[in-house]
Amino acid sequence: MKKTHRCLRFLLIFSLLLSMTGCLQWLHALQTYRQMSEFDKYFSVTANQDFTVHFKQPKLYADDFVALAKLRPTTETVLGEHKHWRYLFRKVDKDNNLLSPEISFYCDLTFGKEDRVNDWTFSKMFLQIAPAEFLEASFRSLGGAEINEEKKQLRAKAELAEKIAADLPKKATVLKHLGEPLEITEEEKLQIYRYQFKLDAHDIEEGYEDRAMSEVRLMFDKETSELVKMSGRFAGLKISINYRDFLEDKDKEKDP
Repeated sequence: MKKTHRCLRFLLIFSLLLSMTGCLQWLHALQTYRQMSEFDKYFSVTANQDFTVHFKQPKLYADDFVALAKLRPTTETVLGEHKHWRYLFRKVDKDNNLLSPEISFYCDLTFGKEDRVNDWTFSKMFLQIAPAEFLEASFRSLGGAEINEEKKQLRAKAELAEKIAADLPKKATVLKHLGEPLEITEEEKLQIYRYQFKLDAHDIEEGYEDRAMSEVRLMFDKETSELVKMSGRFAGLKISINYRDFLEDKDKEKDP
């Protein structure tokens, strides 16, 4: 029965992913998703000034990223047998005008000789909204992710991830790097700061122009001024992290 259940679950995931977009791209995405359940076997992480996920047995190709995101990178560089892409996001005002001095972050992709992704790097500025410890925990939690067929989303199971001992970012530190938000709204125990970034993109496929805009919502605990949640969309990829889901239980008890 267990074996049958696993087979049915796989067939459900496989058919869902194929229904979402091109078959080949989602087959590679599915193969990568399945690797997440054995994270250390198929991936490694380095976190210094930036944060990089290294793919040990990569399945995703350069064309997969373009097909899934519907956006080409800001810059494309060829270095011998390797290829380097950068997606650059710049902070904009309410009228989508670039700000000066510039506030920006980037995501880099490095591809090997077979055009498969070797490394995925997030810049230091991105780590202000998704600190390295929590970003790694989020990647690891994808191994037990559930697929929402109606919304076509992966929902990671934070309870399956190893808990971490880390400090939540403080509002003052985040504002120092990101500057003032476009908008501040209030909930019972949270202050929500909304930022907007624009991808420096070119040759955007018709009908997907809105994917160049990235809205980031940061939720701070009113009492502690700690960053407790983040949600945003980056080149068509939606990310939502509740940082306290990954903390040891003594910290999680404070979650509003």
